[in-house]
Amino acid sequence: MIVVAEDHEDILFVLQRALERAGHEVVATTDGEAALEAVRRHRPDVVVTDVDMPRMTGLDLCRAIRADEHLRHIPVVLASGSLLPGDERAAEVGATATLLKPFLPAQLLACVAALLPPRQA
Repeated sequence: MIVVAEDHEDILFVLQRALERAGHEVVATTDGEAALEAVRRHRPDVVVTDVDMPRMTGLDLCRAIRADEHLRHIPVVLASGSLLPGDERAAEVGATATLLKPFLPAQLLACVAALLPPRQA
């Protein structure tokens, strides 16, 4: 399962659709607070979050996940147009990976696949 946090509905739709077509179960949220609630409730395999969102940024979401001993193992992907290559904020909050917008659905799927545990046979 993957929790996706993105406040732009059109981008959220594309992310959710690409992940679901690849066979993933997706919980879609539109802000960081809702995403944190979803992470606590569902314990996803991966979190994909935008950085600039209302109520709680993706950076704060990642910080909150890393601060919780029951959640800190969950990989967090920051997907953002506001992070530039070499931006230290992603490392500071403990992000597992970053995707710079605009990115192709194939790039998202490759990033997520690299973070998922191998499937049980």
